[in-house]
Amino acid sequence: MSGSRSSHPFSRRTFLTGLGLGAAGVGAAGAGGLALSSCSTDGSAGGAGGSGGSGGEHTVPFRDVHQAGITTAQQEHLHIVAFDVVTTDREDLRDLLSEWTAMGERMAEGLETTEGGALSDTSADTPSGDPSGVTVPSDTGEALGLTAANLTVTIGFGPSLFDDRFGLSDRRPDELTALPKFPGDQLVEELCDGDIVIQACADDPQVAVHAVRNLTRAGSGVVEVRWSQLGYGRASKTTVDETTPRNLFGFKDGTRNILADETDDLDTHVWCPAESGKGSWMDGGSYMCVRRIRMLLEVWDRQILDDQQHTFARYKGSGAPLGTTDEFDDVPFDLYLGTGGPAIPHDSHVFLAHPDNNDGARMLRRAYNFIEGSDSFGHLSSGLFFIAYVARPSVDFTPVQMALAHKDKMNEYVRYESKAIFACPPGLGDDGADWGTALFDG
Repeated sequence: MSGSRSSHPFSRRTFLTGLGLGAAGVGAAGAGGLALSSCSTDGSAGGAGGSGGSGGEHTVPFRDVHQAGITTAQQEHLHIVAFDVVTTDREDLRDLLSEWTAMGERMAEGLETTEGGALSDTSADTPSGDPSGVTVPSDTGEALGLTAANLTVTIGFGPSLFDDRFGLSDRRPDELTALPKFPGDQLVEELCDGDIVIQACADDPQVAVHAVRNLTRAGSGVVEVRWSQLGYGRASKTTVDETTPRNLFGFKDGTRNILADETDDLDTHVWCPAESGKGSWMDGGSYMCVRRIRMLLEVWDRQILDDQQHTFARYKGSGAPLGTTDEFDDVPFDLYLGTGGPAIPHDSHVFLAHPDNNDGARMLRRAYNFIEGSDSFGHLSSGLFFIAYVARPSVDFTPVQMALAHKDKMNEYVRYESKAIFACPPGLGDDGADWGTALFDG
């Protein structure tokens, strides 16, 4: 590794003084997080990782055409974190991205972040037992003995990274602009935006937490945490083999999500076309849009079933659109129920989010439920952490969210607390490239 960063384990003093946890509260998601329960998203296989256990078991390839964690079969657990870059040294940032790549690739194989890093407390350059070589282990060790648990580690870069600090201003893609504040948003500033995001998904929560924990440690002095979020249960599906999960309102969520085998829709709505990236570094990448949605469960739980179903425009039991019998039936926008008006209310979530009412706009959803205990009023602090991947946020994300913000009956039961957007570059090949290669050197 070049520059002033070292690949050796860092000292306790360096770690404690350099690790700025910032406003590391809960994550960023909001308006539209529940959005598109009748729309699309996708899923396919991508990168994986875990740590400490048996390499090759329950893994997803780290290097591929596209980053893992986008179309990968959605895992059960999420730990996502956004960082602010606190250094002004371009080489320090470049070196960190290289170090993170090496760590992520090892964890994707079910290994420690460095060879023997969890149990070694001496530098490789000094004799064992020499007090001058004693350092903090480079791997925290909580994933020893676990499989990779299909871990994926996905990176993205926020608009704020492309200012004048690192000479990247001419590399910012045109679509990478901060999301607007949508009508009705109750944003918490410290839970919004960020220079860099790391999304870790796994089927074992300890594996996902281990990944973020160790990448954060390695970034000490270069980045500090801006916000983070844990998700305990997937609230969408990305492959045909997965069943449609339920959100905390008890409804099936993401029925019409784009799936991993829908290659035409992925190429149209998820993967950036060749002409979209500055210097082509985003060709084949995707934009991650995130919103933290607080769900007012105590209010929702007092509503009669009929009102709940008309809010979604789906039956709670089967997930079928109102007026139909099967979850995957076409939404009957032209069906009227006697004098009761349209079967699909025009202020319902399905009506407002459906591609037919948004010029064909679709997005790939990777949403997660979260519960963080009770607040000072005794209400559950819970909701949906909404993650969507799109090729063109200005076409497939922002207009849909704006329509929902203005008219969605769901707004009576949710609070949109954050927003963020990140450019996620394409996957890495087998040529030794790392997460900083295309950004800095391409």
